[in-house]
Amino acid sequence: MKKEFSELKPYLLLWGTQSLSALGSGMTGYALVLWLYRETDSALETALLSVCTYAPYVLVGIFAGALSDRWNKKRTMLVCDALAAAGSAAALVLVRANALVPWHLYLLNALSGLMNAVQQPASEVAATRMVPREYYQKTSGLRSFSSSLNSILTPVFATALFALLGMEAVIAFDLLTFAAAFVSLLCFIRVPEPAVPRAGEEKESVLSLAASGLRWLRGDPLVAKLILFLAAVNFFASIYDAALPARFLPREGGEETLGLLNACVGAATLFGSVLAAVLPRPKNRVAVICGTLFVSLTAENLLLAFGKTAGAWCVGAVLGWAVVPLMNANLDVILRVEIPAEMQGRVYACRNSLQFFTIPLGLFSGGFLVDRVFEPLLSAQPETGLLRRLFGAEKGAGAAALFFFLALCGAAVCAVFAFLLRKYRWTEDGAPRQ
Repeated sequence: MKKEFSELKPYLLLWGTQSLSALGSGMTGYALVLWLYRETDSALETALLSVCTYAPYVLVGIFAGALSDRWNKKRTMLVCDALAAAGSAAALVLVRANALVPWHLYLLNALSGLMNAVQQPASEVAATRMVPREYYQKTSGLRSFSSSLNSILTPVFATALFALLGMEAVIAFDLLTFAAAFVSLLCFIRVPEPAVPRAGEEKESVLSLAASGLRWLRGDPLVAKLILFLAAVNFFASIYDAALPARFLPREGGEETLGLLNACVGAATLFGSVLAAVLPRPKNRVAVICGTLFVSLTAENLLLAFGKTAGAWCVGAVLGWAVVPLMNANLDVILRVEIPAEMQGRVYACRNSLQFFTIPLGLFSGGFLVDRVFEPLLSAQPETGLLRRLFGAEKGAGAAALFFFLALCGAAVCAVFAFLLRKYRWTEDGAPRQ
C-alpha cells in the first residue's frame, strides 16, 4: 500500500486539486441553469448553454488533440485553466454590474468548451504518463469517485450559495478552487514529457497529425465501434439532460426535487466508483460495457416517465447511474492499453469529436422536443386520454412522455451494438480476439 501511494502521489495531488476545481466549475454551471430557466422559462434556451459548451469538441477537437501531442502537457493545462477562469471572472463582473444576459452565457460557455477541447486530450495523456499501467482501473475508479462526489455536492452547494448569497458567491467559489488547482499544478506537479525531437527532425503538420489519429481509429475496429456506440448513447443521454429541468422546475418545489435527484445520481455513481476501483478484472470488458449501458439507458428513463413521487425518481437515478462508473472504468482501460501513448492526444481528440458531436444535437433536440412536440401534444390531449392518464396533465408531463420514448430508443441502441460487438472478447494484453 505504501509503495502504491508513493507511485501515485503526484497523480493523486493532480486528481484532488483538479476535482476541487471541477466542483467549483460545476456549481457555476448548475447555478447558471437555474438563473437562465428563471429568466426564459424555456428548455430549449437552457439547453443551448450545454450546446455551446460541447460545440467546440466537434469543431476543433481533432486539431486540438494533434496540437496536444506536440505541446507540453502541463503548460497546455495551465493555459487552458487560466483562460476558462478568465471567462468565469468576466461572468462575475457582469453579474455585479447587473448586465448579465443569456447571450453572454452562451459566449462564455463556448470559451469554456474550447478550453476543455484543448485541455482534455492533454490531461488524458498526462494521466497515462503519470500512472503505471497496473493502476489504470484504480485511477479510473478514482476519477469516477470524484465526479460522483461532485454530483452530490454540486446541487447542494450551488443551490445553497445561489439562494443565500446569489450568483456572485457561486462564481467566487469557482475562482478560489481554480486558484488552488492552478498553483498546485504549477508548483508541485511534474508531468513527464517524451524526449525532445532531434535537431533538424521534420515535424508533422497539424493536419497530418489529425489525419493519423483518424487512420489509427480505422485500423482498430473494436475501439471505433465502441466510440460510435458511445456517440449514439450520448445523443439520447443529452436529450435526457435537456428534458430533466423541464420535468421538475415547473412543479412546486421543483428546484429542491431536481437537487435531490442530482444528489441521488451522485450517490449512485459514488457507490459505482468504489466498485470500479475494488472489483477484479472482468473476463470480458466489452460485455460489461454493453450490459451496464443497457441498464443505465432504460431504468431511470422509465421511472422518470411513470414515477409520481420523488422516491420513485430517486430509485430510477440510483438504478441508472450506479453502473456508469463500471462502464467508464472498463472503457478507460481498453482505450489506454489499445492506443499507443505517443498517439493518445490525437486519438483521444478524434474520439472526443466523434463521440461528443451528438451531444449538441441531442441537447438541441431535447429542448425542441419538450417545447415544441411533447408539451403541446400532452396539453392537447383530452382529460381522459391515455397519454394524460399515463404521464399526467400538468406542465412537465410532456417531458415525462419524452423519457418513455428515450427508454425505448436506449434499449434499441444497446441491442444493436451488443450484436455488432458480440464477437469481441477483449483480453488484458490489449488484443481483441474475434
